[in-house]
Amino acid sequence: MVEINKNHQLAKKSSFVRKTSILILLIIQIAFLSAIFRENFQSMWVLLSIIVICPLILVTYLRGPIHHYDHQYEHILVVSWIPVGAVSSFYLNHYLGLGPVISAAAIGALGSFVPEINKKSNYLKQLPAVIYCGAFIGMSSTRVAPDIFFILAASFFTAVLILVSKSLFSGVGGKLGTLAFTGVAITSFIYYLISYYV
Repeated sequence: MVEINKNHQLAKKSSFVRKTSILILLIIQIAFLSAIFRENFQSMWVLLSIIVICPLILVTYLRGPIHHYDHQYEHILVVSWIPVGAVSSFYLNHYLGLGPVISAAAIGALGSFVPEINKKSNYLKQLPAVIYCGAFIGMSSTRVAPDIFFILAASFFTAVLILVSKSLFSGVGGKLGTLAFTGVAITSFIYYLISYYV
């Protein structure tokens, strides 16, 4: 009886974590869509797109099987490659002038060949996704990410998010980009607080 009660409480906590994480991700994606809307306020197509996308995102979160029931963590040696992708993409984007899309695509393409180094290595098979996630951070404009220290800080926060969210949002497209956006948003907020109070 005690074991059943314990399992019930664990299931309740797990459900709360899932629902809270869904709500947080939904708020982040709505904030992202709102920022796009604000920048393109004159375009009626952007407004219509956002009006259509927001309910679809909500339905996906509420209906889709986007979580595993057992919580897993990503290995720290895997997420430590996020800064490599971020700094490389940032360098190609701003110092070589390739632009954000070509830079991220180049780093993502190069990262996809990492498992070819040793096809039997399970560790190397996990690296392309985190390198590509870092490449999203490197796409940031210099108005948002003024220097390499910002990129490293955003990489740290994104790595922490990926570290704890391995079993969350499975099957949701855009997980890596959303987590990279969240890492950049957290770093921007911290930079804002530092500049405001210092």
